[in-house]
Amino acid sequence: MSLNELEPRLFLESDIDAALELNNLNTPAVGELDRVQLQFLVDHSLYSFAIGADTLHAFCITFAPGAPYTSVNYQWFSQNYSDFVYLDRIVVSENMRNQTLGEKLYLAVEQRMIKDRCAPILTCEVNLNPPNHGSIRFHNRIGFHEVGQQESKPGLTVSLLSKQIS
Repeated sequence: MSLNELEPRLFLESDIDAALELNNLNTPAVGELDRVQLQFLVDHSLYSFAIGADTLHAFCITFAPGAPYTSVNYQWFSQNYSDFVYLDRIVVSENMRNQTLGEKLYLAVEQRMIKDRCAPILTCEVNLNPPNHGSIRFHNRIGFHEVGQQESKPGLTVSLLSKQIS
């Protein structure tokens, strides 16, 4: 595996099937999707990045304000912020965790936000119930702070997070 294979690149149409499998292996940390739903997310995303060539190791999908996206968490940010980028999902394959891939994807999003001068705030959420302790520690470490909490659906409470991007 080359080092280049572990660097973020733009998400490609050919990544859809592998991303769908990777996504659904990681529920409930991310919501389960079918192929049509994932295609919709990618088609309406602001930025979508992936890591991996022969094997997809990780991916992320982001949205700008005004996207036709009905996620209650995205809607919360839309109601509370006018200028933001929402990171809807970030998924790293289990065998590639703790290899900085998540951090690389966040950095790719942040660098693109700065380059495009598109928004000053990056937002996302992390599950509190059921708790995703690893994700909570990760987001704290890379500079996110809690701006709210909500019950996304019965039995699922999330911490709504934001990070100022310079």
